[in-house]
Amino acid sequence: MTKEKLIEQAYTVVTGERQQAYGSPKDNLTVTAAIWSAQLSRILTRPITPGEVAQLMVGLKLARLVQSPDHVDSWRDVIGWGAVGGEVSIPEGKE
Repeated sequence: MTKEKLIEQAYTVVTGERQQAYGSPKDNLTVTAAIWSAQLSRILTRPITPGEVAQLMVGLKLARLVQSPDHVDSWRDVIGWGAVGGEVSIPEGKE
């Protein structure tokens, strides 16, 4: 599989079916950050940010790739989570 095909598929998933199912990535990451922060409140010194949720999801996908390095969906998700994480973490104008 080419890098172009993986990037194209990740774009389609992030902007299409996942956004349709879960809503805006920023809104979903914000809700996830609030839930994880509440669940981990006894050990955290501050709440988790939406960008950190995306980073943690990339880490999860990388861990899965250690076990199954040829799993296309995990590679696609690394690209997607990276793009979504960048979108919520990089201020406009800093591109």
